[in-house]
Amino acid sequence: MELVQIEGLEVEIKHQDLTLVKKIGLAAFALGLLLLAFNLTGIGGDTPLLSLLLSVGLSVAGALIYILAQGKESLPGIKNDHIMFNSFMSRGIWGWILGVAITGFYVVLYWFPYMLENWIRMMDPIAFFIVGKPSNQWFLYGTFYTLAILVMGIRMLVYKYRRNRYHQVRTISIMFFQLGFAYLIPNFLKSLNQPEYYFSYFWPLKIEYLFPGTVDSLLAHPGGLGIFMVFWGVVFSFIATPILTYFLGKRWYCSWVCGCGGLANTLGDPFRQLSDKSLRAWKIERWTIYSVLIFAVVTTIMLWINSSTGGQIFGGASQFFSRIYGFAIGAMFAGVIGVGFYPILGSRVWCRFGCPMAATLGVLQKYFSRFRITTNGSQCISCGNCSTYCEMGIDVRWYAQRKQNIIRASCVGCGVCAAVCPRGVLSLENGPVEGRYNLIEN
Repeated sequence: MELVQIEGLEVEIKHQDLTLVKKIGLAAFALGLLLLAFNLTGIGGDTPLLSLLLSVGLSVAGALIYILAQGKESLPGIKNDHIMFNSFMSRGIWGWILGVAITGFYVVLYWFPYMLENWIRMMDPIAFFIVGKPSNQWFLYGTFYTLAILVMGIRMLVYKYRRNRYHQVRTISIMFFQLGFAYLIPNFLKSLNQPEYYFSYFWPLKIEYLFPGTVDSLLAHPGGLGIFMVFWGVVFSFIATPILTYFLGKRWYCSWVCGCGGLANTLGDPFRQLSDKSLRAWKIERWTIYSVLIFAVVTTIMLWINSSTGGQIFGGASQFFSRIYGFAIGAMFAGVIGVGFYPILGSRVWCRFGCPMAATLGVLQKYFSRFRITTNGSQCISCGNCSTYCEMGIDVRWYAQRKQNIIRASCVGCGVCAAVCPRGVLSLENGPVEGRYNLIEN
């Protein structure tokens, strides 16, 4: 038990004692991380499989032991007990340290991968098994990324989303698409000497998939698989995306399929309440995300014009735009800031402020979709749970108090606002496009 001073008042916080099983899980997790750190020095380099099992394997096992024990002890329901008093999850000193550590890892991964050489070699046993080739920095990253979603996805299933079928199915979908479509399939394709292709990413998020160089390379690849990849990318970018968004809103992708959203809704979930709900943040969001979308569209068009004219119009400008986009947006924004700033700005920094796919889906959702979050304002008690835990920084309570449906381009339809409402005020619904905007209070 601990007494915490808040604006002159003493608040009593009860801490749950750790059981023996939880202590074992934490000890295994901590030991695994310690051994993983030691592996950076080259210790165990002659036995990569043993090093992998004793570091990554022990960390994963320890985390699962703790998570399963926590889920068994807890009551069903989304629980955010004392989250604002946790230094990791309330921008405390440990939150800043964690943010710096994650950001530093991304910087090293992108631009100084030689510093991770011992970790990369540690992944060789898995790489040879799946790909038939030695590991590299991106295989290391993909493995860590996928493990994070799977392990933290299990946490969401057994701890937070127990007895909430919508969120269980959504989390299983995230785990499925990350493991299958974003990890195993691309690596299996490489093992067969086929183009590495991520079937769960589309233009303009994966902007290079519609670059002329990529399209030409895929079409020229023998066997016909490259033609199918181009066909798949075009159909999902320009046909399937509008249709699915019309019926389901942007949630079909941002909260069910996308790996960026998958990491945010699993590993990043403890930081969702840190999203800025201010009007100023909303204004910045609209400027930045649509600027990135315009940048992506302009870059793609310039490359195609240059390709068809032999570079006579834009010369090297189109390639320059492409390189700038890859560095500033693909690496710095989506990677370093998008994930590294979880403990500082919340879990959806990239999705909210930068993702061109989210921008496209948002426009379709706001003006052409059947999806909305309906409100029963007469039941609202203004507790603020909905706004607090909106990862996209939407002030949901403001809409509920005015009995207005929530139809925002930024809403990813995760449904947490409805799940944490104690009065059942909010509901995720599909209906006729007409009448979605109930702007007059009843």
